[in-house]
Amino acid sequence: MALPKVRQTKSRTNRRRAHHALKKIPMSFCPKCNDPVLSHTTCKNCGNYNKREVIDVMAKLDKKEKKQKKKEIEDKHEEK
Repeated sequence: MALPKVRQTKSRTNRRRAHHALKKIPMSFCPKCNDPVLSHTTCKNCGNYNKREVIDVMAKLDKKEKKQKKKEIEDKHEEK
């Protein structure tokens, strides 16, 4: 295994690592439920994309989860 002939300085190492920071992901908000959503993806909360319902989220839930989801949606509408 090759070894470096000269040790790299701290400043050179830190300059290389300057671009390793995580970048903030740009989020938009769903027009129906106002939850944060990545752009060009369906909303995981309500299943809408481009102001249309693409996925029926309620069909995938069991009875108990459906009841909770309906209650959450009603609470959000009352807040508005």
